[in-house]
Amino acid sequence: MAETRSVDTRERILDAAEKLFTANGFDGTSMRQITGAAGVNLASVNYHFGSKEALVQEVFRRRLAWLNTERLRVLTTMEQAAGDKPLKPSQIVEGFFGTLLGMAQDEARGGVTFLRLLGRTLTDPADFIRTFLADEYQEVVERYKAALFKALPDVPRAEIAWRFHFMLGATSYAIAGTDALRLVTDWQVDDEDATDRLDRLQPRLMSFLLGGLRAPLPKF
Repeated sequence: MAETRSVDTRERILDAAEKLFTANGFDGTSMRQITGAAGVNLASVNYHFGSKEALVQEVFRRRLAWLNTERLRVLTTMEQAAGDKPLKPSQIVEGFFGTLLGMAQDEARGGVTFLRLLGRTLTDPADFIRTFLADEYQEVVERYKAALFKALPDVPRAEIAWRFHFMLGATSYAIAGTDALRLVTDWQVDDEDATDRLDRLQPRLMSFLLGGLRAPLPKF
């Protein structure tokens, strides 16, 4: 029973931290806010995580562990079905970015809250988070990068790397929840086209990413 309570306490702390980091950022969230939202004392946070940096990392690790495993599973399944043939670029883009966007529909995996936290973090990460995320993503990125190289043999590898970089940036901004259409441009859109309509975000973003990946090579 004590062990169950300990697990429950740990999850409450992680849930509270995830929501507060999404709303306020890391620097804008205090340990006092986290303990208040989780209904625990500071000693409990220190017992389970040791420090604020360790807590931040665990907030990401509990979601990214599933995400990265699922991305690898999807890619492996597609490669096995393709045999010796290269995958289609659309399959690779869907496997990497579509799996991420699918998390928005699954509250058990963090849903919209974690998606926006990840997006905001990727657009402006602290040094220790950048290092942590690079380690977490390394295997997945290497596998997908190899798949892209095989799928696009006539495109220089440096160009593929740049385009993947641009795709990451576009996705990070899109899922961060920043309504740039209104914030920057005052571009009026109908409610069904608002940026918080996640059911429309995925097909729009996937089409955009694939178009960028297939764009004509630049002339230097």
